[in-house]
Amino acid sequence: MITQSSTALAGYIFWALLLLVLMEVIRSWLVLGGKVPANGFPPDNANLSPFMQRLARAHANCIEGLPIFGSLLILAIATNRTAVTDSLALWLLASRMIQSTIHLVSISSIAVTARFTFFAAQMAIGIYWAIKLLGVA
Repeated sequence: MITQSSTALAGYIFWALLLLVLMEVIRSWLVLGGKVPANGFPPDNANLSPFMQRLARAHANCIEGLPIFGSLLILAIATNRTAVTDSLALWLLASRMIQSTIHLVSISSIAVTARFTFFAAQMAIGIYWAIKLLGVA
C-alpha cells in the first residue's frame, strides 16, 4: 500500500537525485566545452560559479538529512506505524524542496532566514516523529 510516508521518502530521494543530475549535466557541459578538465571538480564546486557552489551545498544538505528523515520514514513504514508520519510526510518533503530551491536562487539575508525556517520545520517534524515512534509521548 502506498502511503504518504512512502511517497515522501521516494520524493525526497528523487529530489536529491534531481539536484545531483542537474549538477552533473552542468559539469558535463563545462568539461565538453573545455572550460574545466574532467578531474577539475572539488566536491564543493569551489572553483565554479556561486550557483554551482550553492547547488553542491543544496545537494549535500539533502544527502545529510536523508539518513535521519529517511530512517524515521522507513521505521514507520517497516513497523506499520505510518499513522505517525503520514500527516506530516509531504510537509517534510515540501519543506526540503523549498529549502533547496531558496538555496539555489539567493543568499540574501532574507533568503537565508527563509531557508533556515524550512530547515527548522524539518527538524521539528523529525523530532516529533522520533518521540512518537519511541512511544515517549
